[in-house]
Amino acid sequence: MMMHRTLGTTGPLTSALGLGCMGMSDLYGPADRAEGIATIHAALDAGITLLDTGDFYGMGHNEMLIREALHGRRRDNVLLSVKFGALRGPDGQWAGYDARPVAIRNFVAYSLKRLGTDHIDIYRPSRLDPDVPIEDTIGAIADLVKEGYVRHIGLSEVGADTIRRAAAIHPISDLQIEYSLISRGVEEAILPVCRGLGIGITAYGVLSRGLISGHFTGTAGGTDFRSHSPRFQGPNLDHNLALVDTLRRVAADIGASVAQVAIAWVASRGADIVPLVGARRRDRLAESLGAASLVLSAAELAAIEAAIPPGAAAGDRYPEALLAHMDSERG
Repeated sequence: MMMHRTLGTTGPLTSALGLGCMGMSDLYGPADRAEGIATIHAALDAGITLLDTGDFYGMGHNEMLIREALHGRRRDNVLLSVKFGALRGPDGQWAGYDARPVAIRNFVAYSLKRLGTDHIDIYRPSRLDPDVPIEDTIGAIADLVKEGYVRHIGLSEVGADTIRRAAAIHPISDLQIEYSLISRGVEEAILPVCRGLGIGITAYGVLSRGLISGHFTGTAGGTDFRSHSPRFQGPNLDHNLALVDTLRRVAADIGASVAQVAIAWVASRGADIVPLVGARRRDRLAESLGAASLVLSAAELAAIEAAIPPGAAAGDRYPEALLAHMDSERG
């Protein structure tokens, strides 16, 4: 049975695992629409209630995919988490961010239409817009909360100071940020601030885009984000896959898969953390669901961290050009 966790002190009750839907539409090579819908159905049937998307995933495709998957389902049984603000051209290339209040009203209108719903459960800027004070962005979403179009406000990949400023304008349910055995930067300053303010964490990249899933073969196509990611390049990849081999031996002793151990480790970091699994297929989802019932002992946690200690990964988690836009990298 799926356990539940509350996102922060003001956020909604959600399943202990969430489903990240991005890969069903974008950034990891060709996707199978029918399999994506079947995977969402399998997740809902298994008790997952949190579906995470972005209006720029496939330029709206992902939202329409979720709408199709939710047809005939009770809307109140699902939490829709939507990111906005990332701009893309018709060629799919990234073109900056827009978190102006007038743009937010436009973005939410289109998301509501594509999702086929009258409200979004958690709405969040995908990144900090350097040209718009976070107070203006949060204030605009707060207006949408008052009007009933949005239920809760979240944040994504922002640093401690921005979190404090945002929370001073309106209660924040959760911060969405990368957190995994090989991406632990959140622990130094950001996680303590969130906990002090009663803000939950929805952790994406818990398998580091498949790198620590135990399944990555070492190849990624040209349309796959990983073909440009520093951790998947040359000697970095060799080093990181060696870490996975070490973790594989620990997982075998535990009696679980590498992916299950990696997901369960993130879940073990606190009851205020909800891992998002980015499964695109039902078999990968079924494996990830096994992590929900995996309770790691103190000895097992110690063995996992000995296999992959903090700072062990080679390469940054994003290319340098993308890191420059991430407020979370500034602490």
